[in-house]
Amino acid sequence: MDLERFCATSRVVIVAGKGGVGKTTVTAALATAAARTGMSVLIVEVEGKSGLASCFGEAALTYEEAELRPGVRARTLTPDDALLEYLDDHGMRRISKRLSRSGALDVVATAVPGMRDILVLGKVKQLERANVADVIILDAPAAGHAVSFLLSARGLLDAVRVGAINRQAAEVVELLSDPSRCQVMLVTLPEETPVNELIETAYTIEDRAGVALGPIVVNSCVPPLGTAGGALRDEDGVRADALAVGLTLEDGEVRALADAASFRDDLARRQAEQCARLAERLPLPQLRLPYFFTADVGSAEIEILADELSVGIASLDDLAAR
Repeated sequence: MDLERFCATSRVVIVAGKGGVGKTTVTAALATAAARTGMSVLIVEVEGKSGLASCFGEAALTYEEAELRPGVRARTLTPDDALLEYLDDHGMRRISKRLSRSGALDVVATAVPGMRDILVLGKVKQLERANVADVIILDAPAAGHAVSFLLSARGLLDAVRVGAINRQAAEVVELLSDPSRCQVMLVTLPEETPVNELIETAYTIEDRAGVALGPIVVNSCVPPLGTAGGALRDEDGVRADALAVGLTLEDGEVRALADAASFRDDLARRQAEQCARLAERLPLPQLRLPYFFTADVGSAEIEILADELSVGIASLDDLAAR
């Protein structure tokens, strides 16, 4: 499947996962990959704390759109800002100003359970309907909140039977349940706990929220460390490879490198086992992204991740045919 066709499958892509699995970097990489095809992309950050802009070397995002790179715009969405805009759009500007000055916005936004989330999702729905971009990518809350975030509209439909809130909730449910308009892309690490949580989240989202699931992104995969003669698992192999490139190592250096190589190969093996377990429990295509041996992920790393996503997405048709 070519990248442009994949990105056009759903106009809204919600990227979600357990905190710390790298969903924000995946969001940035997917946006970058989509923009390369000539598509216009709008990233929506819903918590305002993800550090998305730093992935592109830009200042923190605000409610106003900002360009992060050619073809990629981004903004934050908060319940307070969405509520103020909703009131302004419905001729209640004076009320919105009073709420803002009095500090009562939080009371209004939390008056009904799920109201804060429906304000944000309602704005996303409005952006999607207005065709503000070819693809809208939502950097969703961490997995626990993501479930309640996506279930909020259905909960409000049960709690509020008539009126503007009911209509808003119904329209959001319509968006979320239409695969041609919305899909969720879950992100995990190839480790036992994140994989367990992703499996539980996936079934909850699909069964209770009725949202289509896209491919699973398995982030920070470490490939086995090998050479033409095989993996570097023993001291003789390390010493031979060092001599092949003109290096003479001390015995302590040889032992340290052999131990490090053995650890890396063992880590790669354990990660592969988790990926296989994930595939067995959740039969969805997997897009695997590499681990970076660096403390910070910036624009250079995002470009590499975009390359890897493009390659992985290109293989989706082959995977589906197996």
